[in-house]
Order: sequence, then structure tokens, then C-alpha cells
Amino acid sequence: MLQQADKLGCRSFLTPQDVVEGVYKLNVAFVANLFNNHPALDKPDDVDLEAYDHIEESREEKTYRNWMNSMGVNPHVNWLYSDLADGIIIFQLYDIIRPGIVDWKRVHIKFSKLKKFMEKLENCNYAVELGLKLRFSLVGIAGHDLADGNPTLTLALIWQLMRAYTLSVLSQLAESGSPIVEAEIISWVNTRLKDAKKTSSIRSFQDSSIANALAIVDLVDAIKPGTINYDLLRHDGTPEDNLANAKYAISTARKIGARIYALPEDIMEVKPKMVMTVFACLMARDYIPNLDSKQQQQ
Repeated sequence: MLQQADKLGCRSFLTPQDVVEGVYKLNVAFVANLFNNHPALDKPDDVDLEAYDHIEESREEKTYRNWMNSMGVNPHVNWLYSDLADGIIIFQLYDIIRPGIVDWKRVHIKFSKLKKFMEKLENCNYAVELGLKLRFSLVGIAGHDLADGNPTLTLALIWQLMRAYTLSVLSQLAESGSPIVEAEIISWVNTRLKDAKKTSSIRSFQDSSIANALAIVDLVDAIKPGTINYDLLRHDGTPEDNLANAKYAISTARKIGARIYALPEDIMEVKPKMVMTVFACLMARDYIPNLDSKQQQQ
């Protein structure tokens, strides 16, 4: 089943073990991603679709939406800006990142007809307040920006939510309770590569050498030796070759159990925010191979 999904470019989130064990969140995210890419719906006769041609989901928006849905938020996120405008999904993400931080008595779950606008605005104001409590950089972001679906400011908050989630997982793995900073991830990457006698290394998440994905491939092989077929890698350094390597890197990382949310293009173009999540997820996989099982037990 997953091999056929891979042919459609939709083999995201799942491993065969996830299917067999029925991991709910990941299976829902897989089906949602499949539907979003190949809905197999007939074009309606009475709707002018040309009016909607300007509406197109960016790669960044798709990554964030897939991440949120993989977290099991309810309702399912279909369009970031409208679906987050009442703040309810944002609160769910906060509660996943730091359980207990949300005072649900302050959250409007159901909205009255007369006060709907103000109740949603109160939710969004509280969402910004919690972000500041988590030390997010929210300069210039107010509740009405989220309620209005401001793309730039909404994405700024979502990125920090995803980053906080990734780092919170690593903090749990550290067992010390102190957050793992990005410099520690870079140090871990280079140490792991050196210990495995790999020649690759990285200086930062903006390192141009990451574009060919060889450092990620080497790291996957360092975590689980024998995973990588090095004959499949391309070394000419063209955009096409780098993209092919990035696809292979993400595919093999997911196969060993790393929950990668970034896209191959993010690696090829060295998008530092998304590159950080790739290495952080690999670090989490290395520390605790069965992280999902541990989280479910907790």
C-alpha cells in the first residue's frame, strides 16, 4: 500500500508498522494528505473555478498544515487562515507543546450568534498571550491579526509553534528538563557523523553544503547502519540531483522512524527553519527509537 502511495508522491508520515499498529494520528494525516493531492472529484458543472485560480497553497503552508493534522487537532485543518481564525486549534497545539498551559475556562469553544466576533477575538488575544508566555517572538502580532487571517503574521506564529514542539520533544529526550538549543543539535549532528566515520558535517542550518542532502543521508546511515544505498545518490550538484537526493534522504529518514515534516525542496533550497526540523527529528529518533509508543504511554 505504501509503495503505491509513494508512486503518487503521497508516502508521508507512515511506516508499515504504523499501519499495522493502527497509530491513529499518523493514519489520519496520511489519508488527509492523499485526499489533498488526489481527491478524485469530478469538476462541478455549475461552479466557475477560474474565480479561485489565485488561491493556491504554498509549500510552507502545506508543511504547517500537514504538521498540525498529524498532531491530531480537531477539527481537521484544510485552510490555515480560516481554520485557525477562532484560536481553538492553536490552543490544542499549545496544550500538546506544554500540557496544562491553556486555561480552558478562558477559551470559547462554542460561539453565540450575537457575540461570535468578540468571542473569537478574545480567543485570539489569549492565543497571543500564551505565545508570549512561551517566549515566542510576537512583535507586531495581535489577536485581530489571527482573527483576520493575516497570512504573514499567522505563519510567524505557526512556525514558532512547530519549532517549540520539536524542541519540546528534544527536551523530554534530554531528561534534564532544560530545553535543547539549536547549537546542541548541530553539535550532536557533527559528533554522530564523526563517530560513524562519515566525511560530511554542517556549520549551521544555513550551510550551503546541506543542499545536496548528503549530510542527512550520512546521518540516517549513522543512526541505522546499512539503511542507505549509496549507489543511488547523485553527486553532480545540479538542482535536479540535489532534489533527488533530498527525496531519498527524507524517504529513508521516515523509514527508520523519524517524523520528518519538511519537504525535499526545503532541503535543496536550504530553508534553515525546515532544515532544523529535519535534524531535530532525526535526533529524536536516535535518542528514543520508539518515541511514539513512549508518548502514548505518558
